[in-house]
Parts: sequence; C-alpha cells; structure tokens
Amino acid sequence: MNNIMEIGGHRAVVQFDPDIGLFRGEFLGLNGGADFYADSVSGLRLEGETSLKVFLEMCVEKGVSPVKHFSGKFQVRLPEKLHARVVEMAAARGVSLNAFVQEALTQAAS
Repeated sequence: MNNIMEIGGHRAVVQFDPDIGLFRGEFLGLNGGADFYADSVSGLRLEGETSLKVFLEMCVEKGVSPVKHFSGKFQVRLPEKLHARVVEMAAARGVSLNAFVQEALTQAAS
C-alpha cells in the first residue's frame, strides 16, 4: 500500500518494506533521489526532513533546480481494443482523445 506524506512542502510516497522492517519514503518530483528510512512514522518524518535538507543544499551547491520540470506530454500504450473504445467514447462526447484522457486523469487525481 502506498501513502503520501508531505515534508517541507514536498510530497513523498511512503511504503513499508517487510524485508528490512522499515518504512521507506521517496520524494516525488525532485531532480534526484532523496529517499529515507525509519521504523516509525515520526522517525520517517524526521529522516525525511534531514534527507530533504541535504538534497536541497546539494542542489544549491551545484546550481541546479531541485524540482523536476514536466513538459505536459507523455505517451501511453493501450491494448488495441481499449484504444478503439476510448476513441469512440471521446467522439461520442464531442471531444478530442487528448481532452477525454485529460478529463479522466483529472478526475482520477482529485
């Protein structure tokens, strides 16, 4: 099960790793890896704050943006039948395939 934790204004996905008996957090949308581990939620938050601080300091030192920038474009591969059905559904609503997918993703992300 994945969960999201916000630390220092940045979101991280959190999972429990039963092999090592620790929670693992990984920041999303950063220009590099900034993961962290702990055996409790409070410990995870503390380790996340430390990891994020170190990552942001390194970005300043290297003169790079810490945040990953997205173009707004991505490619999705679908089974042929699903692709055909989605095109039909978009046409029935009088919108482009792009607009249909954007609406579906917006609803799913809400």
